[in-house]
Amino acid sequence: MKLYGLSLLIVSCVSSALASVTVSAPGNNSKVAQSVQYVAHASTSCRRGIAAMGIYTAPYVLAYQVSGARLNTILNLNPNTTYYTMVQEWDNCGGASKVPITIHVGGGSAKGKTFYNLHQQGGWNGFGMLPPAYNICGNCSPSVTWSRWTGVKSPSLSGSSTQHNLGGTSSPGYKDAFWNNHLIGDFSTQGLPDNSKTLVPSLHNFVYDVYFYGNNIGASQALEFDINQFFGGKSFIWGHECRIAGGNEWDVWDNGAHHWHATGIPCYPNNNAWNHLTIQVQRSSSDQVVFQSITLNGVQRNVNYVSYPTGTSWYGLTINYQQDGNYKQSGYSIWLDKLNFSYW
Repeated sequence: MKLYGLSLLIVSCVSSALASVTVSAPGNNSKVAQSVQYVAHASTSCRRGIAAMGIYTAPYVLAYQVSGARLNTILNLNPNTTYYTMVQEWDNCGGASKVPITIHVGGGSAKGKTFYNLHQQGGWNGFGMLPPAYNICGNCSPSVTWSRWTGVKSPSLSGSSTQHNLGGTSSPGYKDAFWNNHLIGDFSTQGLPDNSKTLVPSLHNFVYDVYFYGNNIGASQALEFDINQFFGGKSFIWGHECRIAGGNEWDVWDNGAHHWHATGIPCYPNNNAWNHLTIQVQRSSSDQVVFQSITLNGVQRNVNYVSYPTGTSWYGLTINYQQDGNYKQSGYSIWLDKLNFSYW
């Protein structure tokens, strides 16, 4: 009888444990982009604490689960869809609590617009970059030399590729060449100055799609492909760097921390062959810099890394392309073709 009574007491304690879930993002009944960040934490009176937290995107569909009392992740959801999601905790006393979060996911790329064959167009500004600060310079020859030739027929996919050349002196090495194009906003090369300052702030999704070719690609320390958005005093930079001589791995730029973040995603572009690269990124509904995916030669890898904007006085939407020199500053060329950029 005493053991039976003790069992009743334990059951009573378990059932009376109080627990709660607090969801910081997204807001309930909010409109969100396709990549939506969930941030939540849980508490409980169970002395053994929280066992796990999870997100349901539909009844019985557990899309994400993590151990412990804190949750911070990104879910990539279908466009033009309302989701009745649920954030739940499970404690170590057998209890659980949950909070419903309804979200309305915005439109997909079918509504987007695209700039085609940007590699063939003018408006690209080239600069050199010298160590250790890597500030841009308009004329730093012979330490670093660079050039850009359009209308190249071979190698080419479209019949008109663009050749980018990097060279310079060997001491010190690791010098770079950088090309930039202002697409929308200030100094627009596409006839879109956005004088009303309404277009750039409305954009959340971007796709950088390009083919590149190298006949001495192993001489490259890294190739860099960047997307930049500036408005409202905020600078959103999606920097992507394929380290080649630097270790065959993709890095992404962490805005807030001002350093490169290794993704663990391999980057082995083919030499003497065309490589197809597609980068997809997003500015979240709460102004986070979301790196979504990198697809190289048909292999898509999800990045799912989040950074935050920094301050700026610039206004507009730009893209960059950059070639980094190795320790010898070995000269090499990269050809770009079919460079398309989509935004919505």
